[in-house]
Amino acid sequence: MAATRVRALGVHELAARLDDRFPLLAAGSRGAPARQRTLRAVIDWSWELLGESERAVLRRLAVHADGCTLDAAEQLCTGGAVERPEVLDLLARLVDGSLLVMSESPDDGPRYRLLESVAAYASERLAESGESADLRRDHRGYYLALAEHAEPQLRGPAQRRWLRRLDTEYANLRSALDHAVAAGAADTALRLVNALARYWQLRGRHEEARRALTAALGTAGDADPVQSARATAYLGGFRLLLGGTPDPVGEYEAALRPFDDVEDPWGRATAQWFVASQQYGVADRRPSQELLASALAGFTSIGDRWGTAAVLAELAFHAQLDGDWDALRRHGGRSLDLFRELGDQWGQLHASVPLQMAAQVNGDYARAEQLHREGLRRAEDLELWPDVCFQLSGLGRIALLGRDFARARDFHERARRLAVAQSDRFGEQYAETGLAIGARRQGDLDAAEAHLRQVLEVHRQMGYEPEVPALILAELGFVAELRGDPSTALRLQREGLSAARAAGGSRGLALGLEGLAGALSLSGDATAAAHLLGAAAAARDSVGAPLPEGERDDVARIEVRTRGLLGEAEFTTAYEYGRALGPEDLLKHHPSLATPPGRSAS
Repeated sequence: MAATRVRALGVHELAARLDDRFPLLAAGSRGAPARQRTLRAVIDWSWELLGESERAVLRRLAVHADGCTLDAAEQLCTGGAVERPEVLDLLARLVDGSLLVMSESPDDGPRYRLLESVAAYASERLAESGESADLRRDHRGYYLALAEHAEPQLRGPAQRRWLRRLDTEYANLRSALDHAVAAGAADTALRLVNALARYWQLRGRHEEARRALTAALGTAGDADPVQSARATAYLGGFRLLLGGTPDPVGEYEAALRPFDDVEDPWGRATAQWFVASQQYGVADRRPSQELLASALAGFTSIGDRWGTAAVLAELAFHAQLDGDWDALRRHGGRSLDLFRELGDQWGQLHASVPLQMAAQVNGDYARAEQLHREGLRRAEDLELWPDVCFQLSGLGRIALLGRDFARARDFHERARRLAVAQSDRFGEQYAETGLAIGARRQGDLDAAEAHLRQVLEVHRQMGYEPEVPALILAELGFVAELRGDPSTALRLQREGLSAARAAGGSRGLALGLEGLAGALSLSGDATAAAHLLGAAAAARDSVGAPLPEGERDDVARIEVRTRGLLGEAEFTTAYEYGRALGPEDLLKHHPSLATPPGRSAS
């Protein structure tokens, strides 16, 4: 029948009109029997051949979006003259009559799906029956129960299976939410989005989470204050993750405020952990650290081992930023042990990230690559796309350190494309930074600057201006230095050092000192440059993380220039002076070295 309309409408217009398919396909071959002349007539004829119970099951199946399991069919098609034990036989008859398609799933058994035209017809019959409102309510209840059953499974050994189950049922879950919102069923809508928040986080569906949580919270009707508080916190966390807020601290405070009026220890601790874990890119990490401390106390008090492991993994990230390798190994190791005991694959992946970084910092690149490859396999197996992005960029970093620039670019570019597709702003920044470092090390300064400016733009969009990451300022400063522009290099490196001091962490501080040494050596102040290089070495030594060979390119270049200006003996004296004083005492005795110009890099 569709073929008879192609001549008049063309393929594209025909496809565009198929939503209203019955009037459109209202003409067939004049020589065909009457029942075959229109699409409606074909399905009408099949409908008339059905018994009343078969018709009831067929029209009730139309409440599902993209099919359903046998259990869902038995639950939602029962009623009236149809008893639950009869449903399977009635489904089999509909399959035999080509009105229903059955496919098999290794995890969930048979799945039943109406063909599009049959589904549209059955929906009309459902509306005529007067059952639609009650069936929609039952559909919401069924898929709410499914989501709430699935939520704790996403924190244990069945994680992979339940992620895929929710993938398969996502159209039904989304339909249930949409109809709950439309019906003013606020409590159902809020319970559903809270049950799905973990799924959205793992799958990287951050924008979908934001939209759904906003819709649920905006639903008119009575709702449990606990459910409202949880949804508000999840929404705040996802908004922080997506960025675009001018006040991240105000955002997280507003996200957690509803818990002031409810008694929900698990929900409060989970909200504190979730919101804190989305502030990883914020320069001032104290609010995040305070939330994590409170969350850890909350999880410990109720004996929640998963929550404890999740918080410890975040504390390991903070220890990495602080250059506290003992704390990193302590928190990361305990987190990993707990996640292994619980069988949570995502948790094991997450807890391994600081350990990957520790291997990299210690110069054990083979071990770091092995850990990243294991992480990538685990992330891909679970289809955890934000984690796939991170692991790809991690492999890119290791390739950079091994000076395999082509492979580094490939890893980082794959990570960047995936991050953009997933609205993963942190992943996008991390990949762009890797591309920038690789371009600069290959001498392509224009490309390096373009990547770094893109990082700053994403940073701005995420609402983190005027704070600019110290690493990005240092990299822009190195670009200016390599271009032979001492004034720009000095401005950027001083800003970078100021940002590094504010953020804390000995490795970041050392990079800021080294970057400023490069700018000063270019401007001719070789003695100050040597002082700073010595202080940077002291900063790295203070946390047991001397500069590994793969990261020595910039320092080696600056040392060669500075030695050339001073001579070996004078360089050594100035270097050891800075090393003996250490960073803070050096800057205290020579405050003009680090005086920032008060201008932004962006």
